[in-house]
Amino acid sequence: MSNAYEEYMKQMVVPMREELTRAGFEELNTGEEVEDFMEKTTGITLVVVNSVCGCAAGLARPAATQAVLNSEKKPDHLVTVFAGQDKEATAKMREYFEGIEPSSPSMALLKDKQVVHFIPRHDIEGMPMEAVMQNLLGAFEAHC
Repeated sequence: MSNAYEEYMKQMVVPMREELTRAGFEELNTGEEVEDFMEKTTGITLVVVNSVCGCAAGLARPAATQAVLNSEKKPDHLVTVFAGQDKEATAKMREYFEGIEPSSPSMALLKDKQVVHFIPRHDIEGMPMEAVMQNLLGAFEAHC
Protein backbone atom coordinates (compact mmCIF):
# COMPACT_ATOMS: atom_id res chain seq x y z
CA MET A 1 0.00 0.00 0.00
CA SER A 2 2.85 2.44 0.67
CA ASN A 3 3.89 2.15 -3.00
CA ALA A 4 0.44 3.38 -4.08
CA TYR A 5 0.72 6.30 -1.65
CA GLU A 6 4.22 7.19 -2.84
CA GLU A 7 3.09 7.10 -6.48
CA TYR A 8 0.07 9.25 -5.64
CA MET A 9 2.29 11.82 -3.92
CA LYS A 10 4.74 11.87 -6.85
CA GLN A 11 1.88 12.67 -9.22
CA MET A 12 0.28 15.19 -6.87
CA VAL A 13 3.44 17.30 -6.57
CA VAL A 14 4.18 17.52 -10.31
CA PRO A 15 2.49 20.95 -10.70
CA MET A 16 4.21 22.16 -7.50
CA ARG A 17 7.57 21.23 -8.99
CA GLU A 18 6.72 22.72 -12.39
CA GLU A 19 5.75 26.07 -10.90
CA LEU A 20 9.42 26.61 -10.03
CA THR A 21 11.05 24.87 -12.98
CA ARG A 22 8.95 26.95 -15.43
CA ALA A 23 10.44 30.03 -13.78
CA GLY A 24 13.97 28.76 -14.37
CA PHE A 25 14.73 26.86 -11.17
CA GLU A 26 16.84 23.72 -11.49
CA GLU A 27 15.50 20.83 -9.48
CA LEU A 28 18.03 18.90 -7.42
CA ASN A 29 16.49 15.52 -6.64
CA THR A 30 19.31 13.59 -4.98
CA GLY A 31 22.00 14.25 -2.43
CA GLU A 32 24.58 13.66 -5.14
CA GLU A 33 23.00 16.31 -7.39
CA VAL A 34 23.10 18.81 -4.51
CA GLU A 35 26.71 17.97 -3.72
CA ASP A 36 27.78 18.22 -7.39
CA PHE A 37 25.98 21.55 -7.78
CA MET A 38 27.42 23.03 -4.60
CA GLU A 39 30.97 21.85 -5.33
CA LYS A 40 31.17 23.62 -8.68
CA THR A 41 28.96 26.65 -8.11
CA THR A 42 30.20 30.13 -7.33
CA GLY A 43 28.31 33.38 -7.11
CA ILE A 44 24.83 33.97 -5.75
CA THR A 45 22.33 31.11 -5.56
CA LEU A 46 18.69 31.23 -4.54
CA VAL A 47 17.57 27.93 -3.02
CA VAL A 48 13.87 27.29 -2.53
CA VAL A 49 13.03 24.42 -0.21
CA ASN A 50 9.71 23.47 -1.77
CA SER A 51 6.87 21.88 0.16
CA VAL A 52 3.31 20.63 -0.22
CA CYS A 53 2.05 22.85 2.59
CA GLY A 54 -0.41 25.62 1.86
CA CYS A 55 2.05 28.42 2.60
CA ALA A 56 4.35 26.99 -0.10
CA ALA A 57 1.56 26.98 -2.64
CA GLY A 58 0.03 30.30 -1.75
CA LEU A 59 3.09 32.28 -0.75
CA ALA A 60 6.57 30.81 -1.15
CA ARG A 61 6.53 29.57 -4.73
CA PRO A 62 4.68 32.59 -6.16
CA ALA A 63 6.89 35.01 -4.19
CA ALA A 64 10.07 33.30 -5.40
CA THR A 65 9.00 33.19 -9.03
CA GLN A 66 7.70 36.76 -9.06
CA ALA A 67 10.79 38.11 -7.32
CA VAL A 68 13.02 36.45 -9.92
CA LEU A 69 10.86 37.60 -12.82
CA ASN A 70 10.50 41.19 -11.58
CA SER A 71 13.98 41.97 -10.30
CA GLU A 72 16.71 43.74 -12.20
CA LYS A 73 19.28 42.18 -9.87
CA LYS A 74 18.99 38.41 -9.93
CA PRO A 75 20.86 35.49 -8.43
CA ASP A 76 23.32 33.71 -10.71
CA HIS A 77 21.68 30.36 -10.00
CA LEU A 78 18.16 29.21 -9.07
CA VAL A 79 17.74 25.77 -7.51
CA THR A 80 15.10 23.91 -5.57
CA VAL A 81 14.83 20.82 -3.41
CA PHE A 82 11.51 19.33 -2.35
CA ALA A 83 11.09 18.63 1.38
CA GLY A 84 9.16 15.46 2.09
CA GLN A 85 9.64 14.24 -1.48
CA ASP A 86 13.36 14.34 -2.22
CA LYS A 87 14.46 13.71 1.34
CA GLU A 88 18.11 12.97 0.60
CA ALA A 89 18.50 16.11 -1.54
CA THR A 90 16.78 18.25 1.07
CA ALA A 91 18.92 16.88 3.90
CA LYS A 92 22.11 17.44 1.89
CA MET A 93 21.12 21.03 1.00
CA ARG A 94 20.29 21.77 4.63
CA GLU A 95 23.87 20.83 5.54
CA TYR A 96 24.88 24.05 3.79
CA PHE A 97 22.46 26.05 5.97
CA GLU A 98 24.78 25.77 8.96
CA GLY A 99 23.19 26.75 12.24
CA ILE A 100 19.72 27.20 10.69
CA GLU A 101 16.85 24.99 11.83
CA PRO A 102 15.13 22.94 9.10
CA SER A 103 12.13 24.77 7.75
CA SER A 104 9.85 24.14 4.81
CA PRO A 105 9.01 25.94 2.81
CA SER A 106 12.00 28.23 3.09
CA MET A 107 14.38 30.20 0.92
CA ALA A 108 18.09 30.74 1.23
CA LEU A 109 20.31 33.14 -0.66
CA LEU A 110 23.86 31.83 -0.75
CA LYS A 111 27.03 33.61 -1.74
CA ASP A 112 29.25 30.79 -2.93
CA LYS A 113 28.36 28.24 -0.23
CA GLN A 114 27.53 30.64 2.64
CA VAL A 115 23.98 31.66 3.57
CA VAL A 116 23.70 35.45 3.40
CA HIS A 117 19.90 35.64 3.74
CA PHE A 118 17.36 33.09 4.95
CA ILE A 119 13.57 33.17 4.97
CA PRO A 120 12.12 30.44 7.21
CA ARG A 121 8.55 29.21 7.15
CA HIS A 122 7.53 31.48 10.04
CA ASP A 123 8.44 34.50 7.88
CA ILE A 124 6.30 33.12 5.03
CA GLU A 125 3.25 31.60 6.68
CA GLY A 126 0.44 34.10 7.14
CA MET A 127 2.28 36.90 5.34
CA PRO A 128 1.00 38.61 2.21
CA MET A 129 2.74 37.18 -0.86
CA GLU A 130 4.00 40.68 -1.67
CA ALA A 131 5.77 40.90 1.70
CA VAL A 132 7.63 37.64 1.07
CA MET A 133 8.49 38.86 -2.42
CA GLN A 134 9.78 42.18 -1.04
CA ASN A 135 11.90 40.27 1.47
CA LEU A 136 13.53 38.42 -1.44
CA LEU A 137 13.88 41.54 -3.58
CA GLY A 138 15.66 43.31 -0.73
CA ALA A 139 18.06 40.37 -0.43
CA PHE A 140 18.68 40.44 -4.18
CA GLU A 141 19.40 44.16 -4.00
CA ALA A 142 21.85 43.69 -1.14
CA HIS A 143 23.68 40.64 -2.44
CA CYS A 144 23.31 40.30 -6.22
